[in-house]
Parts: sequence; C-alpha cells; structure tokens
Amino acid sequence: MTVRILLVDDQPLVRSGLRLLMGDQDGLEVVGEAGGGAEAVRLAAELAPDVVVMDIRMPGMDGIEATRLITADPAGTARVLMLTTFDEDDHVYGSLRAGASGFVVKDMALDDILAAIRVVAAGEALLAPTVTRRLIADFVTRGAPIAAGTATVRPVEGITDREREVLTLIGRGRSNTEIAEDLHITVATAKSHVSRLLTKLDARDRVQLVITAYETGLVTASE
Repeated sequence: MTVRILLVDDQPLVRSGLRLLMGDQDGLEVVGEAGGGAEAVRLAAELAPDVVVMDIRMPGMDGIEATRLITADPAGTARVLMLTTFDEDDHVYGSLRAGASGFVVKDMALDDILAAIRVVAAGEALLAPTVTRRLIADFVTRGAPIAAGTATVRPVEGITDREREVLTLIGRGRSNTEIAEDLHITVATAKSHVSRLLTKLDARDRVQLVITAYETGLVTASE
C-alpha cells in the first residue's frame, strides 16, 4: 500500500528537499505541496492524502489551526505529522490538542522522518523514541492546567481499573510491548486494552490518551 503525503511548509526549499528525499522511497508518494495553512486545508480535502506533514510556524493560518480544520473534517481521513524545531517551537501541546498524531524534529535523520510518516499512516501516534516522550511530556505539562507534582487524580469515567493502569503507562510513554511487560500480560492483551480505551474515551489516537493521562493527573511531569 502506498502512503500518500501532502507536504506543508512555507519554505519552498524545505518542501523540495523533502519531496526529493521521499521520491526514491518505496511505498511513499508525495501527492501535493502547500506553502501555508489555508492551502493545506484545501488540498487535504481535494487530494485525500494519508498523511499531512505539517510545519507549525507559517504566516497567515499556522499549522495548528490548519491541523484542527483538517482533522475535524468528517469526510477526511488524513492524519497529521507536525514538523517542529526542538529548541524553538513552543506549540507542540497545541498541535496535539488540535488533532495531530505526532511530530518530528526538522533536523532528524531522514530514516527517522520516513519511519515517523509510516507510523502515523498506520494509525499509530508517534510517542517514541525517548526524546519524543520527554518532549510530549514537557509540552503537555506546560499546556495542562495541572501543575507538576500537585495534581489530584480525577476519576476517568467508564473504564476499568486495569484500563486505568494501561492509561497511566501510555501517559508515561510506554509502548504496547512495554505495557505487556510491566503488567505481565500478553502484547495482544495490551493492544486490546488500548483499543478499548480509544473507544471508551472517544480518543482519536494514542496521543490523545497521553493528554488524558496528564490532564486527569494519572501522570505528572515528575514521573
């Protein structure tokens, strides 16, 4: 199956570089480019890409607002992977709340960026490697109303005690394999718990489960 990609960045050199690098990759196809958020929303509706690789900072409509509109489209199926600069962007939390499925740092190795695109296209959220986990935790904590170390756990309605344990581990950045090891269950069982959490909490993907874990105080920055 070929992953159809829409590249969104206000810098033509960045877009052309990514297009060139992706051109020789099996299973990836760049179907369009946009230089701004409004154009990205329009092309996402017209081209129906599988993944939108979205810059955060752009003049006019930024990547966060474009992401919100793209993921809110009931007719759309595109998933959004945000492009960020590790030392500069202070908007990762906002992009995740807008519906992004993860993010990559612009100076990451090409193989890591390509892997991230495939992960997001497969319906997963990008919560690894460790640097990504730390970055998500940092921005979620900044954006959430709960101060680190002072959170009081609020009940998450409609889930079992075991599912609450799984949700806590998701918030700590654990993969399904690591959850299985921590809880002494099979990987298949861990996946089933994650799927039920997505359904019960009406979460688009794993990223939203992470946000829920932080916002309800199941996980704090001190962890």
